[in-house]
Formats: sequence, C-alpha cells, structure tokens
Amino acid sequence: MEYILIPALIILMVLVVVSLVRGIVAFMQSTKTDLEEGEGAGATEMQLRQNKAMFARIKYQALAVIVVGILLAVSR
Repeated sequence: MEYILIPALIILMVLVVVSLVRGIVAFMQSTKTDLEEGEGAGATEMQLRQNKAMFARIKYQALAVIVVGILLAVSR
C-alpha cells in the first residue's frame, strides 16, 4: 500500500507547485489597468486563469493531506 501512496504523494506535491507557479505567473501578467478597471467590467482572462490555477492548487493540497492521513493510518 505504501508503495502506491508515496509516489502518489510525490505527484500531488509536484502538481501543487506547478499550479502555484501558474497562478503566480497569471497574477504577474495582470496589468495595473486590468486591476483598476471599473466595477462592472467583470473578471479579465488573466484573473480567471489565476483563479482556476489557485483552485487547482487547493484541490491538490487537499488530496495530498488525505494521502498523508492514509499513510499515517496505515503505518500504525
């Protein structure tokens, strides 16, 4: 069981880092004018991409915590 969970945990950790970097890159590409547009302008493409990447990061982190919990339960 541990032979499956440890590689799964490593893959999830890599996915967390990748989605974090993608979210930060999307944030940095957002220009000052995109952030200062009027209230009714809605979200820009970069803001939507940033939101999607950060939501993916949260999902991968949650899965990684679940895998760690399973590893702890199995090791006892």
